[in-house]
Amino acid sequence: MEDIIQVENLTHTYGIGTPFERSAVKNMSLSVRRGELLGLIGHTGSGKSTLIQHLNGLLKPTSGRVLLDGRDIWAEPKKIRDVRFRVGLVFQYPEYQLFEETVYKDISFGPKNKGLTGDALDRRVRESARFAGLDEDKLGKSPFALSGGQKRRVAIAGVIAMEPEVLVLDEPGAGLDPRGREELLEHIRAYHTERGNTVVLVSHSMEEVARYADRIVVLSHGSTLMSGTPREVFARGSELTRAGLDVPQATRIAMELRKRGMDVDPAVYTVEELRDALLAMRKGGAR
Repeated sequence: MEDIIQVENLTHTYGIGTPFERSAVKNMSLSVRRGELLGLIGHTGSGKSTLIQHLNGLLKPTSGRVLLDGRDIWAEPKKIRDVRFRVGLVFQYPEYQLFEETVYKDISFGPKNKGLTGDALDRRVRESARFAGLDEDKLGKSPFALSGGQKRRVAIAGVIAMEPEVLVLDEPGAGLDPRGREELLEHIRAYHTERGNTVVLVSHSMEEVARYADRIVVLSHGSTLMSGTPREVFARGSELTRAGLDVPQATRIAMELRKRGMDVDPAVYTVEELRDALLAMRKGGAR
């Protein structure tokens, strides 16, 4: 699978030349593969938010570069707007960016600015609402009359309506109740499956990325700590916990059972996998 985005030796320093100077991202390198659902995870202060603002040119590197389809996105600064159409970024709590009179107008704002009109625009709005899990009866309502979770869906639909090649979501489930978070993430997965677009899911929840991501990149203190499939990453559960990161509950249980002498695969990361591993042990008479 080819890379659509490459981050090469990226450093971003805030407050250069002041007493508050600090590098939120330091010499970071990673790749995003075309068509994958990538989980980007790390604790607060790991550099997640700073990194993703470089992916569509909202921030400019202090050093290093970001390549989109092999081309430095800052090679022609006047064309950075084109990059932002191709890489859509949904900020954490995006509902605070809603501003139109109706949900329909809010979702249509971006594609209208790209020149879409008439039936094509209408189809785009309705399809994007469906991907975000919004019922059509919400389209004529004011976004400010909706619940917090529905507002979040409107904001996500507005970015999906731009048809970005890469959709970056910064903690899309933040502040939602467990059911609302799960429903939203299921819709994001369905969008990824149906469209085949690249999705970058930023989260602090190992449970979320374990369930939805094809591959995971773990950040720590502004650098890349590790990357791999969920199984490859959670096989290094002890290393993750030493770095102050949580692991899925199933992985924690497997690690503890292994400490107690039971031959359990420490790389399991779902309840179903843990169940199957324990049943296999029981049938085999293992301890």
